[in-house]
Amino acid sequence: MPKVFIIFYSLYYHVYTLAQHVQKGLESQGIEVELYQVPETLDDAILEKMHAPAKPDVPVITVDKLKEADGFLFGLPTRFGIFPSQFKSFLDATGGLWSSGALAGKFAGTFFSTASQHGGQETTALTAVTYFAHHGINYVPFGFANAHLFDNSEVVGGSAYGAGTVANGDGSRQPSQKELEIAVTQGENFGKLLVTFHRGQSKLASTENGAAKKQEIVKPDATPATNGDASKKREVKSTPKKQEESKNKCFCM
Repeated sequence: MPKVFIIFYSLYYHVYTLAQHVQKGLESQGIEVELYQVPETLDDAILEKMHAPAKPDVPVITVDKLKEADGFLFGLPTRFGIFPSQFKSFLDATGGLWSSGALAGKFAGTFFSTASQHGGQETTALTAVTYFAHHGINYVPFGFANAHLFDNSEVVGGSAYGAGTVANGDGSRQPSQKELEIAVTQGENFGKLLVTFHRGQSKLASTENGAAKKQEIVKPDATPATNGDASKKREVKSTPKKQEESKNKCFCM
């Protein structure tokens, strides 16, 4: 089955919580899922002043590890309408993979956390798309695949670009049940796409292998007759016995 890496940066666990629910959706489709966080670029003293909790118990991704996955779902908190410097530092380090085309043809999606409803969840996705385009990664938008995205009765994060949550400026608001359900749906839809794609690839490869094997089959006694063989056949037809029999035949109608 396809393998998907969920790669995120989460300072106050909002994006991490969404990532866990995206994972549920992926696994419901039989996808092999691994969670990673990008390296932190702030030192401990600054993180302490920001009252940041301890990092989630999730391994830190390395650039070369990206080659192992069939697809990625990136959890992007928003800073001034784009993703934060921690994520940019990680993506900027993928130049070697870009030069070798190692990520071309893979799939990617995005999900977000912002302080407010108008904090830039869509612009964060659009700025991430430039990296996908340069790598040749296929970007998979979410659309309005979950009905909660049409709900105007309360604050609901997310957009056509992916699941999302609204954290408030002080991080006091945690992802709502509706936002978590949207995240599960995104994982499900992304998983279905990868399963369909890989089944198609397997079927195509099987068809091509079958055609190649047919071409390798050598037909017996298929060697064309040589000129010598043809002359022998002509000699057989002109034997005296055959000539005598033809004289005695009546060719009347």
